[in-house]
Formats: sequence, C-alpha cells, structure tokens
Amino acid sequence: MFKEDFEMRTRSLGSVILLTLLALVMGVAGCKHQAAAVQPPPPPPPPAAPPPASPTVTLQAAPLVIQQGQTTTLTWTSTNATTLNLAPNIGNVAPQGSQTVTPPGSVTYTITATGPGGTANANVRVTVNAPPPPPPPAAAPQPSIEDLFTKEVQDAYFDFDMAAIRADARDALSKTAQFLRSYPQVKVNLEGHCDERGSTEYNLALGDRRAQAAKDYLVSLGIAADRMQTVSYGKERPFCMDHNEACWQQNRRAHFVLAK
Repeated sequence: MFKEDFEMRTRSLGSVILLTLLALVMGVAGCKHQAAAVQPPPPPPPPAAPPPASPTVTLQAAPLVIQQGQTTTLTWTSTNATTLNLAPNIGNVAPQGSQTVTPPGSVTYTITATGPGGTANANVRVTVNAPPPPPPPAAAPQPSIEDLFTKEVQDAYFDFDMAAIRADARDALSKTAQFLRSYPQVKVNLEGHCDERGSTEYNLALGDRRAQAAKDYLVSLGIAADRMQTVSYGKERPFCMDHNEACWQQNRRAHFVLAK
C-alpha cells in the first residue's frame, strides 16, 4: 500500500513537472512569435515640393508727358511668367522688351504677368497734352499813305481841246475827294496834261486849265484849296507814246501826285 501511494505521488509530481515545463516552452514560443510579429515603423514621407515662385513684372514709359501726336516708349521686364499681356490695344508681349506707341490721349498702360505661381500687374500713366493753339494770324500790315493814295486817287480825263469836267471825271474826282477828306494831312500836286496835237504853248495853257478845273471841282466838294498845287506840262510828259485816239485819251488828263 505504501508502495502504491508513493507511485501515485510520483506520478502526480511528474505530471506537475511536465505541465510546468510545457507551460514554459509554450511561453517562450509565444514570446518569440510575438517578437517576430512586430513590424518596424514606416519611413517618413519625402518632403513636399516647394510652391512655384510668384511672377514679377515692371513697366516704364519714357517720356511720361508728351504732346498730342508725339510718341513714347514702353519698356517692361518680368520673372517667373509664362505669358504677359499689355493693354490697351497691344496684347501679348515677350517676357521683356519695349514698344513705341502714339496714344491719342492720356492713358494708363497695364501689363499682366501670368505664371504657375499666380499673376502680377504693373502700370504706368502717360499724359498727352493737347497741342497749343496756333498763334493768331499776324495782323495785316497797315497800308501806307502812298499805297492808299495810289489805290484811291483817280485822275480826271478830258475831251479833245476841252477843260470841262465830264461825267466820268466827276465820278473820279468824287472818289479822290473822299480820300482827301479821310486823310486831311495829305496834300497833292495837280498836273495838267495834253495829247501831242497842237503847239507847245497852246497845250501848256490847256493843261493849266485842266488842272485848275479839277482843283475847283474838288474845292466845291469841300477840299481846302491850300492842299492842292497845280502845274501844267502840256504835251511834254505823255503817258502813252502811240499816235492814235486811244493813246491820246490817256494823255488828256488831270493827274494827281502825292506832295512830299
């Protein structure tokens, strides 16, 4: 009986030892399995790419102030831009450059630079001044007394061998009187002339009568006698040298000369 009890105890102790060893083995195996299941941490992600650079642009004009019809030169530069637009009325341009323009009036030019990093603007103001008004026309020079005398004073013509004031002579002397009234400082010499027919002595006397007749008519129109001196040249100073009636008529006259 004692022997049986010892064997039972021995078997029980062996079972305990066996179970203990089994538990130790399983524990060690579990630890190893657990250690093998742990993964290393993933590598950090690569750094993010930097954002694209923002574009820059400049715009200048020279000169900034012009007269209407003149030109100015626009100059620009840019960085980090893929397209540039210059307004108004120009459009797309190179990344840098210049252009001559003739604006009709004052205007602000704007350039827009566009690139992966966004947009940028620059502008410049060009002032266009209206042209100055043209100078007033120069005043016409005032005609001299000599010019007016030549234009306004008319000779009186006579019939053959006559000193009477005929109708056309009255008209001419009336215009002469009007001039003399307008310029009271003017004095005249009245020359009596004749055509080539007749003697020298006769024509000197006839020329004197013609000059005096013209003077008397002017006096009747209100012109002072002391403003007029008479002289006769007869046929000695003809205006026309031909020998016909048309030429002789030109020589039969009372001729006015501005007194110096």
